[in-house]
Amino acid sequence: MKKHDFNPESLMMTYGYKPELSEGAIKCPIFQTSTFVFKTAEEGKAFFELAYGLREKSPKEEPGLIYSRINNPNLEILENRLCLWDKADDCAVFESGMSAISTVLLEFLKPGDLLVYSNPLYGGTDHFIHHFLNKIGVHTIGIMPGQGIDGVIKMIKDSGKADRLAMIYLETPANPTNNIVDIDKFSQVAKQFSKGDKQALVAVDNTYMGPLWQHPLQCGADLVLYSATKYIGGHSDLIAGAVLGNVELMVRVKTLRTFLGNMVSPHTAWLLLRSLETLKVRMDQQTQNAQIVADYLKNHSKVKNVYYLGLLEEGTEMYQVYQKQCFAPGAMVSFDIIGGEKEAFTFLNHLKLMKLAVSLGGTESLAEHPKTMTHAGVDEEQRQQMKITDQLVRLSIGIEHSKDLIWDLKQALGKVESYSTKELKVI
Repeated sequence: MKKHDFNPESLMMTYGYKPELSEGAIKCPIFQTSTFVFKTAEEGKAFFELAYGLREKSPKEEPGLIYSRINNPNLEILENRLCLWDKADDCAVFESGMSAISTVLLEFLKPGDLLVYSNPLYGGTDHFIHHFLNKIGVHTIGIMPGQGIDGVIKMIKDSGKADRLAMIYLETPANPTNNIVDIDKFSQVAKQFSKGDKQALVAVDNTYMGPLWQHPLQCGADLVLYSATKYIGGHSDLIAGAVLGNVELMVRVKTLRTFLGNMVSPHTAWLLLRSLETLKVRMDQQTQNAQIVADYLKNHSKVKNVYYLGLLEEGTEMYQVYQKQCFAPGAMVSFDIIGGEKEAFTFLNHLKLMKLAVSLGGTESLAEHPKTMTHAGVDEEQRQQMKITDQLVRLSIGIEHSKDLIWDLKQALGKVESYSTKELKVI
């Protein structure tokens, strides 16, 4: 019989796990142990040689279990399954998204190097770049939304550090405005400035799209990063991060992770294994709901602009990029409410079904005010350039019934109208 290639969603229940090694348990147990027993001293020696990179792995040799800071069955099975979605060689899972981001930036950047990054970025990433990397002598160039590739190349050349370009870091779609950039074009820029063994890498934060709706490695990226807290975890009950890429790069990422000690715990890995089983079902429902929400908001009298990939106009550059590298418009919807902070807060304070909280990608719908919450630490001038204003509200759409979500939006926006009218009468 011809071998059948199963889809990733079909493999999320079984891939990488052997029930016979765990008393026949249908689900992978939690391996809540700090250390593992070696059969012989020779085996222990062999395991450590691989773990510390003292020799190359022989054909069909598997890394042995040593200590849960280095590896653990829950961690390994989780990383194997995550590789399926992005078709990556290897994966490293971390205790948070910021752990994943900071480990990558620390491993591949050194004093004197140049980092080019897109804007806007997640607030934590923005803070790390501006308030830590500069302290260790890393030079940075920020790209603003809509900036052309020719302009980016000119900025790199004009910096006088083109020969030190070490990484292009992209967040696409961007948090919180859904701006997208062409991963393939930036990978070509990286190649242009790579010489000999000095390779400029492209790293993409793919959190907004999760492992389903965009595959950056297939678009030319070298590394893809996730806050696994979001869609991958999907239940707002854990904190985790993930990095995926080719074998050579991931050896470096995993080695630094070992010595920073910021790998995910066995219990959190087990929770993520649970979440992967429903990942596609959840994300399919979320993007369906998000399109309905975006369509409702674009026609509402209290809404000025809606930022959602499913509303991009055909023929525009962003639409062409979206068509080239995305499989769905996602489940993040941002919009400008007519008015300012007072109107935005009134809307947020009157939501009944949606919860006023940061984070995203969970089964429940969330709403927040980026300027004063997730992006409060971003420079005010930059926020204005990136359209992160008093008017901007960000929604993470969950799996609730779409009619209930629309009802909630309608009644909360209705309170904004009533509130404004009441204020005028008082005056």
